[in-house]
Amino acid sequence: MSTITTEQVKELRDRTGISVMQCRKALEEAAGDMEMAITILKKQSGLAAAKKGDRTAEAGLIVAKKEGNKIVALTLNCETDFVAKNDDFITLAKALLEKAWSDGAAAAESAATDMIAPIIQKIGENIKLGSIKETVSENTLGLYVHDGKLGTITEIKGGDDVLAKDLAMHIAAMKPEFMTRDAVPAETVAQVKEIATKEVDTSKSADIQEKILTGKIDAYFKERTLMDQPFFKDDSKTIAQVLKEHGAEIVSYTQLSLA
Repeated sequence: MSTITTEQVKELRDRTGISVMQCRKALEEAAGDMEMAITILKKQSGLAAAKKGDRTAEAGLIVAKKEGNKIVALTLNCETDFVAKNDDFITLAKALLEKAWSDGAAAAESAATDMIAPIIQKIGENIKLGSIKETVSENTLGLYVHDGKLGTITEIKGGDDVLAKDLAMHIAAMKPEFMTRDAVPAETVAQVKEIATKEVDTSKSADIQEKILTGKIDAYFKERTLMDQPFFKDDSKTIAQVLKEHGAEIVSYTQLSLA
């Protein structure tokens, strides 16, 4: 058996990021052949990834990039928040994002298994590629990601980049469920009305009961409808009023989350 030097172990570790002990074992198995040792480690990485594949991965990181009229946002999942803050995990997320940005989502998805496997072997947790969202538009785009955990992509007509980003920040913070009141499904309105009806004091007159019921329903949906929400930078104005002041309209928005 050939003698494995410290320099060989260091070179293999630098090239793979795998632990010193695993690198030494791979080199010993490969009789000092560096390329064969790398192949051995890749095979081990794949086996390690397969063993951990069924473990729940609900933590993770959202990374995104915006240039001009293009945005790409990517979610990478892991098992714990601790690993989500790991430098290797963050580097992996950014590398996958750059792959998606330059070559497209399909290319990133195709490359993900080989890119993820060595990090699973090194970190010891299940890691999975989540969603990849690419937005390209002639309209103005806004992007906001908060602490790598949630965020929003907005597309607006009129206004400017500042307004688009402000709206993205507002949506990330306030989490509207509907764009407008008209967009609320009839069955949702019926369910809310049924619940609110049970909260109305039946000792009052029918007219008063109806006013109270209407008030409760309106208050419920005002909190959850984007156009009716008070703007987070100036709660004296609703989102609808802010858009009107800027001569703008929201074409669409996408809420980003780890789920």
